[in-house]
Amino acid sequence: MTIASTTGGRPLPGHVTARLRDHLDRIYGPGVAAGTLPRLVGMLESVEHRPPREQLFDETDVLLIAYGDQVREPDQPPLATLRSFLTAHVGDVVSGLHLLPHYPWTSDDGFAVVDYTAVDPSLGEWRHVEELAGDFRLMFDAVVNHTSVASPWFVRWRCGDRDYADFYLAIDPATDVRSVVRPRTSPLLTPFWTSDKGVRSVWTTFSADQVDLNYANPEVLLAVTEVLLSYVAHGAGLLRLDAIAFLWKELGTTCLHLPQTHEVIRLWRTVLDAVAPGTLIVTETNVPHAENITYFGDGTDEAHLVYQFPLPPLTLAAFHAGDVTRLREWAATLPPPSPQATFLNFLASHDGVGLRPVEGLLGMDEIDRLCAAVEARDGRVSYRTSGDGSVSPYELNTVYFEALAPAAADETLDRQINRFSSAHAILLALAGVPAIYFNSLFGSRNWPEGADHTGRARVINRQRYSRAALEARLSDPGSLRHAVLNRMRTLIEARMREPAFHPNAAQHVFDAGTAHFAVQRTSVSGDRTVVCLQDVSGRPGRVRAIAPDRLPGGSVLVDVLDRSEFTTEADGVFDVDIPAYGVRWLRLAR
Repeated sequence: MTIASTTGGRPLPGHVTARLRDHLDRIYGPGVAAGTLPRLVGMLESVEHRPPREQLFDETDVLLIAYGDQVREPDQPPLATLRSFLTAHVGDVVSGLHLLPHYPWTSDDGFAVVDYTAVDPSLGEWRHVEELAGDFRLMFDAVVNHTSVASPWFVRWRCGDRDYADFYLAIDPATDVRSVVRPRTSPLLTPFWTSDKGVRSVWTTFSADQVDLNYANPEVLLAVTEVLLSYVAHGAGLLRLDAIAFLWKELGTTCLHLPQTHEVIRLWRTVLDAVAPGTLIVTETNVPHAENITYFGDGTDEAHLVYQFPLPPLTLAAFHAGDVTRLREWAATLPPPSPQATFLNFLASHDGVGLRPVEGLLGMDEIDRLCAAVEARDGRVSYRTSGDGSVSPYELNTVYFEALAPAAADETLDRQINRFSSAHAILLALAGVPAIYFNSLFGSRNWPEGADHTGRARVINRQRYSRAALEARLSDPGSLRHAVLNRMRTLIEARMREPAFHPNAAQHVFDAGTAHFAVQRTSVSGDRTVVCLQDVSGRPGRVRAIAPDRLPGGSVLVDVLDRSEFTTEADGVFDVDIPAYGVRWLRLAR
């Protein structure tokens, strides 16, 4: 594969070449690096260099997570339908789109990629992707830990093609791999017939259809780097490095978060900063929080955004317990990564709600209660196998609307929507960039029929829709979909108006009682303050609170959602009435 340049490229500055050499030395050692560097530099000098994007994000940015065929209509490429539908319904409140894998694939709803360089013909063509990029800031999935077994790379490896030798990792099946961290219950090694060496056991971290690439071979690094540059050429503004924590393999280790993995990310950061500054790296590492945030590096040299994985399960736990203590204690410890980096906050995605990120944050009894509540609402629980053979819950498979509901409840629709709105108010109030899943924004329920039909638990949250049927529900004022979208639009529009919600604006989480999650945000310029209060108890009440800045007595706080006003007392205390699952976003009127 060759990436054409419309400008002929330009020479790399000497300091960039030196940095690339340092990265390669740390990954492979000087001997290998010496032969790899000229080819990498040549690749970068041949591509079109993009002008820098000055600002990462601001308070007006919200990402939507969606599949390319999330919405369908007759005789239209799904990517074209998606663009038209999103522009019509949320184009004014959604600035970016995480377009889930849109490449030819064989399993896992796109995450077993056959051809990185093509668009799945059932979705459309590259021009449709590029048209989406004209309306939304696009995040592409870089599923570069593994390929499908149907990938031409793997087919040629099995045929003994010397150009693809060592592209994949085959080891003796008797090798002791118990130290390797497993994200699934499936076997780590899968046997495949090869034309030159017979049956070989190949590393398959996620499934027998997803064969891991071998980055110890620098040819793999070069090939994947070229893929990433092609994504930029097709309109990617962000690159989501899927399952990146598992990238480098070294027997005798956990094969998770190895130093070489971090160095590869640093190399890609240098590459993008050189030829497409402002193209952002997003790391997807569904692991405990302390491990997850290591992917910021020093705040300037690895990921621009890191998924806030503890937020979804901790928010669920808060609502089920009617108590924000765990959520508040965790959120209060979050330091700002750097002015050049921030968190990607989310509650739901195409995957389920990961439980590993709350190891050490929630007790097993609390996790078990969440599992029971989800299963009671037709959800599923996925498990993983540890090195000692034990099995533990790994992920809750459910739409977030259902996950928030009590296990046994006879509630009004308004109460359910209020709870859903309060949870998303927490998401939108926190420092970082919010990402909202399509099925959340448009008020979807669980799809157990899909999970039962396919035998894959995650499908319960991956339903696609007829555009005509979906729009009929959205136009019905009495429908759940209409009510949820309108409530979410209200929250997002309020966020967009307030500079205090800038992703890098100061954040102070404070104690306003166990029933209310409280956070103060202050704009980067320091002239705008918003105090956010969200009820998780489902009971109306009065909050008596003191904001972290101890606002002067007589200060007027205006709720940006309903325009009601509250006044602080002489010591900065203020009283606020909050309805059941209510939200108060109080701006200091200056």
